[in-house]
Formats: sequence, structure tokens, C-alpha cells
Amino acid sequence: MSTNVIKARVEGMTCDKCVAHVTHALESVPGVVSAQVSLAGASADIVANDSVTAQQLADTVKSAGYVLTV
Repeated sequence: MSTNVIKARVEGMTCDKCVAHVTHALESVPGVVSAQVSLAGASADIVANDSVTAQQLADTVKSAGYVLTV
């Protein structure tokens, strides 16, 4: 199965603990290989299998208390 890099905007992060929380949430999604989250850029670069949808990622981050937009 091939992977894609998904670039997303993340709203609501205010500190490094927020970054860790969002990173952990994203990496818990089945099919996500890795997630690089930036507080300064309010963004995330997510490496995921083709089976992962933007909606899955957004829902997971929303349940963690943040807003992710692809």
C-alpha cells in the first residue's frame, strides 16, 4: 500500500503539550505512519496510507479538542 503526505492546518494549539497531544492523536489513527506537528506553523504534515481519509484525521483531532483542516 502506498503512502501520501497530507498537509493540514491545526487550530487551537497554544503550547508544546498541545503539539504532543495532537501528534499522539494523529499517530493513533490506523494507517498513519507519522505526524509532524508545528505549533509555530499551526500545521501538521501527516504520512499515511491511502486508506486514511481527511475526515478520519479531522474527527480524531476534534475529539482531542482541536480543529484540523486539510
